[in-house]
Amino acid sequence: MPVVEAIEPYLTESSLITADAGYHSEANLEALADKKIDALIADNGMRKRDERFANRDRHKQAPDPLYDKAATPKKEALYRPEDFTYDPEAGTCICPAGKSLYSCGTNCTTNGRKNRRFRGTIGACGACKLRARCLRYPKRSRVRQVAFFIKNQGSPLKHTQQMRERVDSPEGRVRYGRRFATVEPVFGNLRHNKQLNRFTLRGRTKVDGQWKLYCLVHNIEKLAHHGYGS
Repeated sequence: MPVVEAIEPYLTESSLITADAGYHSEANLEALADKKIDALIADNGMRKRDERFANRDRHKQAPDPLYDKAATPKKEALYRPEDFTYDPEAGTCICPAGKSLYSCGTNCTTNGRKNRRFRGTIGACGACKLRARCLRYPKRSRVRQVAFFIKNQGSPLKHTQQMRERVDSPEGRVRYGRRFATVEPVFGNLRHNKQLNRFTLRGRTKVDGQWKLYCLVHNIEKLAHHGYGS
C-alpha cells in the first residue's frame, strides 16, 4: 500500500494497477478494495491455471553444454499430514515411525481456517531415523508439528478468491497481459542495454539515487525517440 499511496497523484479514473505474485496477499487485496482502487494482482498459481502457459517449459534457457550433466540425486519427499494416522473422534495422531503425537491445540485457526494440531516429543523425534524425511530442517528443528484442518469450512479468503476470478476471466487476462508490454521492457532496457546488473553502491539512499538516475536516462531516451527533442 505505500507504493500505491505514492503513485496516487498520477492515477486517473481509467488507471489500472497491476502487480506480480510478490504483492498478492489477502491484506493487500482487502486494502485495495476498501479504497476502491482498480487492480489486478497475480497469485502463484495464475500461470498454472492459464492454458496459454501449458508449454512454457520449452522456453527455458538451455543448460551450459560444458556443464556437468550428471544427475543430481533427488532428496526424498518430506512426510505430509496425509502420511500421519489421524483419528478425529479419538483425538489421536500416529507419525510414520509409529510414535504417538500429543495434542497441542484443539481449536486453532490458520488463515481463518480451524484446525487441530499435534506435536511430537523430544524423546521420540530426537533419535528418530526418519528425521530427514519428517523435518524440513532436521538440524535445527527439535520436533515435528502437524495440523489437520476441519473440512467443509469454506474459503475465508474472500478477496483472494475474487481476485483469482478476475485475473482468470477473459477480460482480466487481456488487461493483465498488457503488463508484459508496459512494465517488463523497462527492466529489460535497464538491465540488458544499460547494464544495470547490480547496484554498485551501499545504503538505501545511495541505491535509490542510482536507480532513479538510470530511470531518468530511460525516460529521456523514450522522449528523444518519440521526437520530443525536436
